[in-house]
Formats: sequence, structure tokens, C-alpha cells
Amino acid sequence: MERRQFLGAAALTAAGGALAAPAIAQERTTWRMVTTWPKNFPGLGVGAQRLADRITTMSDGRLTIEVYSAGELVPPLGAFDAVIEGSAEMSHGAAYYWQNKSPATAYFTGVPYGMTSRELASWIRYMGGQELWDEVYDQFGVKGFINGDTGTQAGGWFRDELTGLSDLQGLKFRTPGLGGKVWEKMGATVVNMAGGEIFAALQSGALDAAEFVGPYNDLALGFYQIAKNYYLSSFTEPGLATELAVNKAKLAALPADLQMIIEIACQAEYDQIACDFYANDPRSLAVLVDEHGVKTHQFPEEILEAGAKASAEIFAELRASDDALTQKVTENYLAALNLLRIRTQNTDTPFLLAREKYFNVS
Repeated sequence: MERRQFLGAAALTAAGGALAAPAIAQERTTWRMVTTWPKNFPGLGVGAQRLADRITTMSDGRLTIEVYSAGELVPPLGAFDAVIEGSAEMSHGAAYYWQNKSPATAYFTGVPYGMTSRELASWIRYMGGQELWDEVYDQFGVKGFINGDTGTQAGGWFRDELTGLSDLQGLKFRTPGLGGKVWEKMGATVVNMAGGEIFAALQSGALDAAEFVGPYNDLALGFYQIAKNYYLSSFTEPGLATELAVNKAKLAALPADLQMIIEIACQAEYDQIACDFYANDPRSLAVLVDEHGVKTHQFPEEILEAGAKASAEIFAELRASDDALTQKVTENYLAALNLLRIRTQNTDTPFLLAREKYFNVS
């Protein structure tokens, strides 16, 4: 090739590259995230927005996430179906809300007398939990990520103080997941509804009692205006995770770096939400007690013991499920729980008991 021809070809190549690069850089995708939470809801709703903002910023706008709070695009408990059907690319909620689709979904939020939040994250990240979650959600064309940690939740709000099992008979109680089945076995009439609907149901008498998360959220929802007896802590929700559910086909169509950004942003938000709750639950509890006259309690031993018995019965039922995948997840979860609790009970629990008994510096 002559020098003039070579330089001309090089110039065209360079020009072509200069023209092509901006076109690639300007590719933008916008996804919709529907949530089960009210707009600007402390901890969870704010966390959903922060997760969306993280993904948008980390991708330099190549993947922009628009957040729709509960009811803005779909009903709060219709969020997961919206992802399955493709009317939204993502949903932010809790996996146990979908246990009518598969009982196994509950394990990826939290189960009665089950794993603490640290145990749950360890199971999901290092002991096969994520792979099992993928199997469960493959049935629906969805991929799930843990993306928020509420820690051990509060047991709930009751108009009257509980003295034993007799007080639960026929009690209309809002509580979801497998924990709801435990309360049913103890005599309560269980209802599941989105967080933003609970106050009106309590106010109207459609509910006698309700639990949601803990002081930080419950203060914002105003339950103290109706019920003054607040039970700490829950034995049915010992360490719950929220989820980001993503349409699997749309996720697979993204470049690998954007897929990784979603995963890493979820991990960051899981820890961020945990810190938000740990910092603000005690502050909110002080407001509930000091300013609103709330009385705090622990559940009577009779209820705790009956709850443990009912939980064991539910695990036995899941082990005997006619759904092979539910059986598989149950066996794996229980094996992991029995291993992980060794560390918790031998290391964490003795320290916490010793600190409570011997150490107090004001």
C-alpha cells in the first residue's frame, strides 16, 4: 500500500472509531423497580430508592432505575407478579410474601425459630442457599438477591397484654410467612397485608393485633395510636432479609459489568439497611415509650414454648412436602442452621449474656 493510501485508510479508521465510540457510550437502559413499601418509608422504602440510585450511579447512567412505591404502578403485593409478567424489571419486597407460589420462598426471608440475619447471609452466600434460591425462582423466570437486613424483628402490637395461649384464640393478627402459620397453630386468625394497609385495618377493627418490622418502621406507621402493648422480640422473624427480584431474561441480556453492579449494590445495601435499623430502632423505641406511653413486653413462656412446638411441626410438614424442591431447600436449610447455630450459641450468646449481666457504663 502506498503511503498516501495508508494514511487515508488510517484516517478513516480513526474517524470511524471516533464516531462509533460515543454511540456505544450513549447506550442507556431504563428499568422500573416496583416495591411493596410506602413512598419514603424509613429503612425499607428509603433503602429501595438508595439501591436504585446506587445502580444508576455505579453504571454511570447506563442502567437507570426508576422506583415506583407501593400502589403507584401495581398493588404492593402484586410487585413480584409484575416482574414475572414483564411489566416491571425489578421488585423490592420480601420473598416470604410469595409463599403461595412456593413454600420454599419463605426460607430466603426468614422462618420461625430459624437463622439470625448473619446466619442467613452466611447460608445464602457460602453454603448453597443462593443456588437453591435460584432453583426456586427459576420456576418463575426471576433471579433473587438479598438486599436488606432488618435484624430480629419485634413481635407485634396488641391491644391487651398477653397472659398465655388462651389470649390468642380467634385473635385477628397480621403476620406473614411461615410465622403466620405458627400463630395459626396457636389459635390466631392470621391475615397478610402490605405495611401501608395495617393501620386502617387496626383502626377499623378488622385486625386485633399486628406486627410489621420494629420500632423504626412501626413508629412511622403509627400503630401506637391504637395498641399500646408492644412485644419484643419476635420468635417467628429472627433475622429477616428483604429481596430484589429481577426478571431473569432481562438480567441475562445486560452486559456482564451491569449484572455485577446489581449484585454488588445489593450486597452494599444489605449492610446499609442493617445499620439503619440498628441505629434507629432504639431511638424510635425511646420515642414510643417516653412520648406515646407504649408498654414493652416479652412473650410469656407458654407462648414461646408453644411457638417452638408449632415451628417444629411446620418444618416436619415441609420435609414431607410433595414438592421435591421444597423438601430439598428445607433439608439444606436445617442442616446449615444446625451448623451455624453452634457458633452463635457458643460465641455470640455467652458474650451478650455476660455483657448484659456485668457491664454497664453510662
